[in-house]
Amino acid sequence: MINCDKTCGDVEIIKHFQTVKTAQKDAIRMIMISESFPKNPDDYFDGDKNPVFIKNTNYLFNQNGCDYSIYDDYLNNGIYLTTAIKCVKKDYLVSAETIEMCSYCLEKELEEFPDTKVLLLMGDFAIKAVNYIWKRKYNVKPIPNGSTYKIRNAEYKDRGIHFIPSYTQTGDSFGIEKGKIEMMKEDVGKALKILKN
Repeated sequence: MINCDKTCGDVEIIKHFQTVKTAQKDAIRMIMISESFPKNPDDYFDGDKNPVFIKNTNYLFNQNGCDYSIYDDYLNNGIYLTTAIKCVKKDYLVSAETIEMCSYCLEKELEEFPDTKVLLLMGDFAIKAVNYIWKRKYNVKPIPNGSTYKIRNAEYKDRGIHFIPSYTQTGDSFGIEKGKIEMMKEDVGKALKILKN
């Protein structure tokens, strides 16, 4: 069980950690890390009814030929969905300090899936959090600094894991910027191709 005793000032303290069966953990090969826990818990990946996070994620995967509709579809196909920030943002952004603090929880979460081959980093929070983790553990930053559109087409790999930087699919602006949607679809396609190979 992952625990957090931090009290970051720019988030509402929620600390949500979804549960995964042992058999599913052993099968996970891709982890998609999005931004932060939603204001409405029912909108989270494992939320009831028709969560917004799953609806947006489904669009990207469905466009790449995956017939997924619920959270378990992802788990059953070796894909784990989570967020870099485990709490609800108070404002649009959170501080680098909060991202770094929460990266300790994310680090423990990632350790539960030792056979991961791809980290799909959906947005700046995810990119920064993973960079904090790798810097602490291995003294390297797998993703360079820079605008996502400039860095997303290069290949990043460390310790057998491919890192794919992209845009967040769980934000309120999903669907507004058509160019970003196309890039996200491409990035999901890249991740799926790596898994197949």
